[in-house]
Amino acid sequence: MILLRSSFRRLGSARDPSLVCSQCLIRHSRPLPPSALRSFLSSARLQSSVANNQSPSSVLQKTYFSANRGIDGTLNKDGALPSLSPAGSARANSTNASTNDVEAGSASTGSIQSELPHRRRKRLKEEASGNGGTEHAIPLDASAQLSHLSSTLPKTSIRRKLAAYFALTKPRLSFLIVLSTTSAYGMYPISSLLALDPSMTPLPTLSTSTLTFLYLTAGTFLSCCSANTLNMMFEPKYDALMSRTRNRPIVRGLVSNRAAFVFAVATAASGLALLYFGTNPTVTALSASNIALYAFVYTPLKRIHVINTWVGAVVGLIPPLMGWVAAAGQTATTGHDTWRDMLFSKDSIGGWLLGGVLFAWQFPHFNALSHLIRDEYKRAGYKMLCWVNPAHNARVALRYSIIMFPLSIGLWWVGVVNPAFLVSSTVANGWLVKEAYRFWKHTGANGTARGLFWASIWQLPILLVGGLVTKKGLWDGVWRNIFGQPEEDEDDYIYYDEVEDGETTKQIASQSESVAGSHSASTA
Repeated sequence: MILLRSSFRRLGSARDPSLVCSQCLIRHSRPLPPSALRSFLSSARLQSSVANNQSPSSVLQKTYFSANRGIDGTLNKDGALPSLSPAGSARANSTNASTNDVEAGSASTGSIQSELPHRRRKRLKEEASGNGGTEHAIPLDASAQLSHLSSTLPKTSIRRKLAAYFALTKPRLSFLIVLSTTSAYGMYPISSLLALDPSMTPLPTLSTSTLTFLYLTAGTFLSCCSANTLNMMFEPKYDALMSRTRNRPIVRGLVSNRAAFVFAVATAASGLALLYFGTNPTVTALSASNIALYAFVYTPLKRIHVINTWVGAVVGLIPPLMGWVAAAGQTATTGHDTWRDMLFSKDSIGGWLLGGVLFAWQFPHFNALSHLIRDEYKRAGYKMLCWVNPAHNARVALRYSIIMFPLSIGLWWVGVVNPAFLVSSTVANGWLVKEAYRFWKHTGANGTARGLFWASIWQLPILLVGGLVTKKGLWDGVWRNIFGQPEEDEDDYIYYDEVEDGETTKQIASQSESVAGSHSASTA
């Protein structure tokens, strides 16, 4: 051992890569992991407790050579270290390769967990394209995220209960329904909350309109809470089979079925009461029918027939009608006192067109979403067009995307919006149709389902907000304030004078007409 140690000293420095074994070279070339650092410190403490008659250099040298012994702890037959022999080098290389693979896998797992969201989306997209178009599931919905937040809080925390009950409401879906309802209310062709020229409307009317708007918003949201809670309460065992819904509050036991039922009844009663006293009975009846249609017809029908998607689209059609009828109730007269007049008169065409927009929008949105998780729908037993007939699923999405164009033009044709709406709606609808065409062409593969889903997410708010901004007559007051009132010529007015016998004679203030009248009198 002493001769071998001295021969190594004569050969050169231990830092020379050509004279150092592969294990030591790898150990010097990469940083020590935390576990190795702890073992190093512990070995240093052990070495410090060695007997006083043993020098530190000998301890270090023994440690070095013992680390380079074979697996059996012996030298080879040539008297050299196993790592320096040909067979030992091959064995060491294979061991190092396997170690590097494990460490590379651990490093890649750590990098995946710490990568930024946009890089993760890019990586998933690349992996999907490399795996023949296999789609990854979309992120968890808001209810699942709130349930996860609730589960991390202490059981006695009030925030835990609030988060769990708020998860029952499906916040994103409820917000979308409220947006469609209030947008229809704002687009009704009367001076209302959104009028930029207060002189167009007396103050009492404006205040009443604002109060009705608040009643409509609160009542619609509470009604949505009730319908969504009943939907979750009826299918927890099926939600548990799908990655998007298995974290919902009832599935995870954060809210019991009894508590969910009480919450659904309370929100339904309070929401319908606000709509009844704050708007009119027709709006209340529409909201009640929507709760029943969503919870008791659409929810069980999902496991029976693919027509459930069309029933769900009707559920989306009703909220714009509610907003339209609530605004119509502000101008109700003796001829508009019945529900037939509010829903089926010529003044209700705009409300039906807005409802048609929401009805048509359901298909590109939901068909793309369901395609992304079609295997989970099939495993859970839901009869969805995405896996029953994928080609038909794509055709339906494209068909209803194209219908968006005539519906948007119809809103301008009946005088709900001004011509500027045609520009914004054409851009939004064109984007939707483009993604729907790609979805149909590739039957949802190559990332087209995800593209159509996100296009539908943005297209509807653009369309509704664009309709509010381009409401007909909305900017007339601003135009007059900027450019002033056009000067009127007194010769263009016709006015009436009262004579003593009670009769009214019409006089024309135009100078030309006066001259013509005097000429005819002199001729007579």
